[in-house]
Amino acid sequence: MKKLGLTSKIFIGLISGAILGIILNNIGASYFKDTILVGGIFELMGQIFLRAIKMMVVPLVFVSIVNGAASISDIRKLGRVGSKTILFYILTTTIAISLAIGLGFLINPGVGLDMSQIDKIEPTIGESKPLVQVFYEMVPTNPIKSFTEGAMLQIIVFAMLVGVGLAYLGDKVKGLIGIFEQLNELVMKIVDFVMLIAPYGVFALIAKTFASLGFEAMGYLLKYMITVILALLIHGTLTYSGLLVVFTKLNPIRFIKKLMPAMGVAFSTASSSATIPVTLETIEKDIGASKSIASFTIPLGATINMDGTAIMQGVATVFISQIYGVDLSIQAILTVIMTATLASIGTAGVPGVGLIMLSMVLQAVNIPVEGIALIIGIDRILDMARTAINITGDSVCTTIVCKTEGEFDEEVFNS
Repeated sequence: MKKLGLTSKIFIGLISGAILGIILNNIGASYFKDTILVGGIFELMGQIFLRAIKMMVVPLVFVSIVNGAASISDIRKLGRVGSKTILFYILTTTIAISLAIGLGFLINPGVGLDMSQIDKIEPTIGESKPLVQVFYEMVPTNPIKSFTEGAMLQIIVFAMLVGVGLAYLGDKVKGLIGIFEQLNELVMKIVDFVMLIAPYGVFALIAKTFASLGFEAMGYLLKYMITVILALLIHGTLTYSGLLVVFTKLNPIRFIKKLMPAMGVAFSTASSSATIPVTLETIEKDIGASKSIASFTIPLGATINMDGTAIMQGVATVFISQIYGVDLSIQAILTVIMTATLASIGTAGVPGVGLIMLSMVLQAVNIPVEGIALIIGIDRILDMARTAINITGDSVCTTIVCKTEGEFDEEVFNS
């Protein structure tokens, strides 16, 4: 094991955890399995890893964005990088939701399905915010409160202002800029320490998930699951690989191999935000992206780029509409595409956030929100898969922006 790289160790932890979880799920209830293993050892290992990695998110996002904005002393360049990033995220999210709806109508996952066969769990859906409120709440009234609550959009805006201010002041605050650079080194070193336990944390999280989920109802929802996973695979391979080849001429297979550690953590945690430390480290050290650009695009992507979640929304909307016999007109489909794309801007990259976004989409086209209860039982598995796609999109965007700005190290990528 000592000779294996982090990618191999995380992959081994992920696969072995899934296998053990499925075996335990089929054994049945017992004190040893439910209390000692799943509720004890797996819970302890998984939560320690998850909390350790979440501990780094706020300081890493703040310090890295301040450094990134301060190092891009040319404000016009900062505007260019920001415009390219947001344009990429909006474009790929629109493609993702359109692809999902198209596959949904092609496969028809809800046609002929007897609802009585499906185990329904009562959904708990958070209250959605108007888009106007999302935009003005990006400006923090109390930055300290934003830090304590982990309000990522507000932290990003405040960090951008601090970074731009440092860039303008230049030599006058040279010492302060040096302190932020040293803080960045410190934070990344702590991330290295946390990643030492990543394979074991991934193993525990995956084992607990698969051991706790009931697989009996999955047969009835298989068409829905296959449609979502197929859309995720097509988007991940064709859309992202196509954009990567067109704009960078890089090998997409090599790119995915190098991104595997971050994808493994994303899959196990089901949280784009929790994966930020690993994604940043991977995109800089293994793929060759510029630190100044990556520190801006990755945290921003984890907050507003939800391609995987958009895919789930598209398929789920078609699935639930077919279950309830609601016909989706062209206007309704366009509404779904627009609502899902805009909703992704204001939702945090945390587990289960897709259900909040889905409720907004269903309400927009008058489909019963209660339909979420049909799919919530298996959403955790799909949540893990779509999070891996989300962080892949963030990384592809970062690579393209770095390449077009002439700040990509191909020697690192090809090593």
